[in-house]
Amino acid sequence: MSIKRFKYVFYRLPIILRLLITIFIVMFVYGCVIHLVEPEQFPSIFEGVWWAIVTASTVGYGDYVPLSNSGRIVSILLILTGGGLIAFYITTFAATTVQREQDLESGRISFKGKDHLVFIGWNERTRQLLDITLDNNPDIRIVLIDRTLNHIAFQHYPVHFIHGDATEDNTLKQANIPQAKRVIITADITKNERQSDNYTILTTVAVRGNNNDVPIIAEILSEIQIDNALRAGASTIIKSNDFMSALLYHELSSHDKAKPFDVILHLLKTQQFSQQEITEDLEEKTFLEASSYYLKDSEEQHILLGFIRDNEWHVNPSADFILEKEDILISICNW
Repeated sequence: MSIKRFKYVFYRLPIILRLLITIFIVMFVYGCVIHLVEPEQFPSIFEGVWWAIVTASTVGYGDYVPLSNSGRIVSILLILTGGGLIAFYITTFAATTVQREQDLESGRISFKGKDHLVFIGWNERTRQLLDITLDNNPDIRIVLIDRTLNHIAFQHYPVHFIHGDATEDNTLKQANIPQAKRVIITADITKNERQSDNYTILTTVAVRGNNNDVPIIAEILSEIQIDNALRAGASTIIKSNDFMSALLYHELSSHDKAKPFDVILHLLKTQQFSQQEITEDLEEKTFLEASSYYLKDSEEQHILLGFIRDNEWHVNPSADFILEKEDILISICNW
């Protein structure tokens, strides 16, 4: 390797690695010199290198000590040069560690893992979603992308933060979208509904362009934008306005003091809704018989809520309703 090529490779290395290589070279040179100056006191180069490292780091075990004036001159030069070099290495290492922590909290470090969840957009819904997700699956790794946050502490929110615009490929590559398990895009409530939905749809297009298979859950505020979100590649559409409208109407028309929706919200946090094709042994059975089977005989206890037939939902049907082949059963179970 030519000197020019070596310098090119060397100066492209991280500063910590360059300092470490320089220290080893300097310690090796001083080890060789002291071995040549006092071969009886330092019978091998290894003993010389050991003495050089111990002396330069100011540890000073005293197991190897130069006796001649020439050896002591070498020691003085080592203390003046090598000691400062090691001190500089230690301070640089500390500064680099602090800088990396700051870069991580500021969203400038790329995520290198895989099979992770990607949350796009930071708001109160995202914060609650983060809490629920970690409560039910503490080992899951989560990447948060947001362009409005400037800083987020890992101690407060255990996520890998990426600061940037989720519609840009560079930001999505920082979040390692190609190896993500699932992507959730929340609506930007600081904008009007049309602008928020446009950003969600554009983000969906960008995510789908970087990963053709990843499931994308998109929150859409306007009914008219649902088809566009599906065309953009969203796997699931969450219509938060529909849910909130139903909740408000329930409270508006309710005359009871009980709050049934509180129970539903609790179920959403602790239970998993699932859809599965009906098995052969449940075909031509009544809904009551299927409910009993799921409660007693299935490996996981499910509460049967209803079924889907010909894309129509049937929730809480009559007990004697007969189930048919190709029905999709709707149930709820623990996470």
